[in-house]
Amino acid sequence: MAELIKIAVITLFCLGLSGCYGMLPSAGGGKLTRLAETGERALSPADIVLPPGYRIEAVATGLTFPTGVAFDESGTPHVVEAGYSYGEVWTVPRLLRVERGSVTVVAAGGRNGPWTGVTRHAGSFYVAEGGELEGGGIIRIGDDGSMARILEHLPTRGDHHTNGPAPGPDGWLYFGLGSATNSAVVGEDNLKFGWLERYPDYHDVPCADLKLRGENYITKDLLKGKGLASTGAFMPFGTFSLPGEVVRGEVPCNGAVLRVSPSGGAPQLVAWGFRNPFGFAFSPEGNLYVTDNAYDKRGSRPVFGAGDVLWEVKQGTWYGWPDFSAGLPLDRGDQFKTPLQEKPRLLLAEYPNLPPGPAAVLPVHASANGLDFSRSEAFGHRGEAFVALFGDQSPGTGKVMAPVGFKVVRVDVKSGVVRDFAVNKGKRNGPSSALGTGGLERPVAARFDPSGEALYVVDFGMLKETKKGSVPQQKTGVLWRITRDAL
Repeated sequence: MAELIKIAVITLFCLGLSGCYGMLPSAGGGKLTRLAETGERALSPADIVLPPGYRIEAVATGLTFPTGVAFDESGTPHVVEAGYSYGEVWTVPRLLRVERGSVTVVAAGGRNGPWTGVTRHAGSFYVAEGGELEGGGIIRIGDDGSMARILEHLPTRGDHHTNGPAPGPDGWLYFGLGSATNSAVVGEDNLKFGWLERYPDYHDVPCADLKLRGENYITKDLLKGKGLASTGAFMPFGTFSLPGEVVRGEVPCNGAVLRVSPSGGAPQLVAWGFRNPFGFAFSPEGNLYVTDNAYDKRGSRPVFGAGDVLWEVKQGTWYGWPDFSAGLPLDRGDQFKTPLQEKPRLLLAEYPNLPPGPAAVLPVHASANGLDFSRSEAFGHRGEAFVALFGDQSPGTGKVMAPVGFKVVRVDVKSGVVRDFAVNKGKRNGPSSALGTGGLERPVAARFDPSGEALYVVDFGMLKETKKGSVPQQKTGVLWRITRDAL
């Protein structure tokens, strides 16, 4: 109550003045998250609102940083635990079999998480290894726990990771490589993420040659601890760029969707110009859709008000990062301008193509992650995408006035209309711990079982955001199952 009164007083004081946004405190779900004092999370399916005729139950609890689910040929769910969380917390990445309420370890990895997703293809599991320490990869795991890397040393040691994978109609595995930075410029925020000190020369690599405008950003010299440094786009920290300078592209690269044969070999570029392509799913018609985590208001080149995006991905297309958001240029009016700061300066002198428009735009800072398409009339909404919204990580990613995300939505990809599907009960939105209920905390993936009649939702668990960074809580992850009553 005291916090609400404080906000009301500041709001009244600011009326009629510019810059009120800057004076109001952030009130995102990450900040409001309450870690469980006992280490055990309250669970109550009744605290989750679903459309009439649907029900939800918890089928596995006590998971640590779960990020994905896949099913073997018998329909048995298998969950991956990441082994790493923002906040520089390291555990063991694992593939777990979930059977009749019990959890069995199938395979365990090393200290190169996070494992960000899993799929089943041709009798094996395939896991995306994020690669925080050694670079990303794709791992094939047999039912006996045997593991083989079919790809490794991918350029994902920065802010974002190797994501996916998803088998395509052509039999190839499709996956994503996130950007190293928020908006192509290495800065202070990357030191806070932990990787700049480990890899001081690391930076984003484009998928093809790019000509720069020569925009540079001056900050404190974070590595020397004194003086100033000037950093350009696609450059290591402290390296400036020149007008007309060409940055050489290569594959694999950052901000890209690629594919690889299940037997391994060199990856092939599908499309690029993404910030963090995270969730992958093919529609019933065989078209690839990808969720893309949009810009944050952080770092040397902050971007304000950019909504997460659902793309239909076309071969050979550039989708706009780092100069566009959902098809719109970042210098368009004041739409992406941080209050009391300059609007984002464009970085590229020439573009591979004008980026297309999105299939849908999701809320700013919602963190649109894993998705799947309904293929069953029995479950309903056939042809629509079900997307897990992980929820904001404010204040680290930017200020929000109320929690954003923390739910599962369904998207009509033909119209772009987004509707709530599974959301916590209450007068306001947010993670269940902030609401004092036993519902959803941070949905990170949504996947239908082979029958198409049950939607499984992977809930990462509690992740609190503080001024010092992220504070995740182990053993609070949950695997939920949503089914529909017989018609």
